[in-house]
Amino acid sequence: MRRSLLRLAESVTSRPLKLQESKGSLLPPIPLYRRLLRAHRHLIPEMRLLGDDYVKAEFRRHREVTNAAQVIGFLSQWQAYLNQMPKGAGGEEFRGKKLDPIMYEKMSTEQLGQLYELKNATKEVWKSPQDPKDSEGSSS
Repeated sequence: MRRSLLRLAESVTSRPLKLQESKGSLLPPIPLYRRLLRAHRHLIPEMRLLGDDYVKAEFRRHREVTNAAQVIGFLSQWQAYLNQMPKGAGGEEFRGKKLDPIMYEKMSTEQLGQLYELKNATKEVWKSPQDPKDSEGSSS
């Protein structure tokens, strides 16, 4: 994100937002990015790899955003995700949660496409090598 956006995000942290998802104030982009990657250290390796790649790609895509509302929304959603992550290696196993139907309805066509791609990518990661469907297709 450009320097002016960093200052914009930093100025937001001095006063609490009135968003239900945020617990207090927002972290600036760089510290939030670092905390997300640190939180992923406690996931199993496959989930960590997928999560790290996704976080890095999303922060790269939003680097040039100039709309303040989009920046605040972006940061608040990532902070809400961070607040759901397990705290430390001894924490509970992270299982995720179902997507809120209201959020699903608000998504654009592009976002729905990205969600579908993410769904397919996670199926590939979690596919077992002993999957019976794979052995049927390779024997013919």
